[in-house]
Amino acid sequence: MSKKLSEMSLEELRQLFPIMLTEHKDDWSKWYKEEENLLERLLSTQSIIRINHIGSSVIKGIWAKPIIDILIEIPKEKKLSNVKDILLRNNYLLMYEAKDWVSLNKGYTENGFAEKVFHIHLKYIGNNNELYFRDYLNEHPEVAKEYENLKLNLWKKFEHNRDAYTEAKTEFINKYTKLAKEKYKERY
Repeated sequence: MSKKLSEMSLEELRQLFPIMLTEHKDDWSKWYKEEENLLERLLSTQSIIRINHIGSSVIKGIWAKPIIDILIEIPKEKKLSNVKDILLRNNYLLMYEAKDWVSLNKGYTENGFAEKVFHIHLKYIGNNNELYFRDYLNEHPEVAKEYENLKLNLWKKFEHNRDAYTEAKTEFINKYTKLAKEKYKERY
């Protein structure tokens, strides 16, 4: 019998859920749309401002983790915990929680990744740098390819250390997010 995820050590989790990159798949936008529809139904009683597909799986033509990242934005006067609790009751797992951000996932099993994997980023309206970065990469394919190359170079080095992989991309992401926010001003 396999251990429950909550009983596994960080090292066991890192081995079970390595960084994996794959060529872009057109199915990812369909998977996002299905999950967005589900989230809209689950959260229909909540004041959701926006739900968006973010992350590399929404950038056409680049390799990405086969994980659909979704940003849910709520009004600043509402409680993140209300939305989090609904998601927890509906088979999402809590990954991380801070005062102004909750991260949940779905598709992590005791046997590894499910076919469809989702990361939910629950934030207050305006805490949405991911939207600017996404738009910039989609509008600048040469920068998207630079990002792809960076990720491919980091992949095997940090295959079992998601935190280090993410940290190694931070400077690049911050640089182009800043440029995007200057270009797009108050788009979001």
